[in-house]
Amino acid sequence: MFTSPVGRFRLLALAEAVSWAGLLIGMFFKYVVVGNEIGVKVFGPIHGAIFVGYVLVTLMLAHRWDRRTTFLALVASVPPFGTVVFERWALKTGRLDEQAPQAAPQTTTD
Repeated sequence: MFTSPVGRFRLLALAEAVSWAGLLIGMFFKYVVVGNEIGVKVFGPIHGAIFVGYVLVTLMLAHRWDRRTTFLALVASVPPFGTVVFERWALKTGRLDEQAPQAAPQTTTD
């Protein structure tokens, strides 16, 4: 599953949403509860790296999609949990279908 661009996209879409949740929780503790920055210091770089990975794998899949779909995939990375919403929609509408493997050419020995 993770060896194909579609598999990596699906994994990174979920990871991006989870890292967003961690960052939001870290910001809540930093700015609302106790002023403790550890959550932001941990989840900030993690979220940043996963975000970059999501954008890169989205661009790897851009050749399969029209411009509108690619644009929506990129915009989905901005709001929290948008990547999961996009991934579910893309899966449902067939935009994340794996390409059918091509049949191996048959050789004849006459």
